[in-house]
Amino acid sequence: MVNQEAKTPRERYRAQVRTEIKDRAWEQIATAGASALSLNAIAKQLGMSGPALYRYYAGRDELITELVRDAYRSLADAFGAASARPGADVSTLASTLRTWALEDPQRYFLIYGTPVPGYHAPDDITAIASEIMAPILDAFAGLPSSDTASAFDAHLEEHRDWADGHPAPAAALRRALTFWTRLHGALSLELAGHFTGMGFDPARFYAAELDELTAPRGGDAM
Repeated sequence: MVNQEAKTPRERYRAQVRTEIKDRAWEQIATAGASALSLNAIAKQLGMSGPALYRYYAGRDELITELVRDAYRSLADAFGAASARPGADVSTLASTLRTWALEDPQRYFLIYGTPVPGYHAPDDITAIASEIMAPILDAFAGLPSSDTASAFDAHLEEHRDWADGHPAPAAALRRALTFWTRLHGALSLELAGHFTGMGFDPARFYAAELDELTAPRGGDAM
């Protein structure tokens, strides 16, 4: 982190304005979604001209990248702190994920919702995403399992790029991937309001999914 006291007044002012621009961008996203993000509208809100705002962000994609990077960094830091706690396990990470998502649904949907048309994240975003997966892979690699190898396990062994070189066996990769997709499925439906009126508690459903995902496999005791 850059020492704020070491910055010049001009650098501090620039950082402040960039933060204000991001705050207005989040407000827009909450109202109309990321695809409707308008730098000109933000400039108007801040009382500056469009060209003046472009001195802080070169365009829409640069601003979106900053928001996406902040969102991924926030979750990666949350997972890092959670996994460092004594006794942390898969359940700890699942609870951290749900808490983080419910705190700011728009932040969640920016990185795990519908992609913004025409936007492509830079490579460094993928590196942060790998930080998020690493604690999950660590947790599942530490669980006993005597699952019978499947054809998909063999496929995962040949396509481990998403795991960023993690040495977990294929069975652990599969369980981690299933954990990630199923819990995101439950969260996405909950945050989008699809459970409204169905009469059950989304938190208990999430917990039931987690119980099934972490149940002992092949007769092993955890």
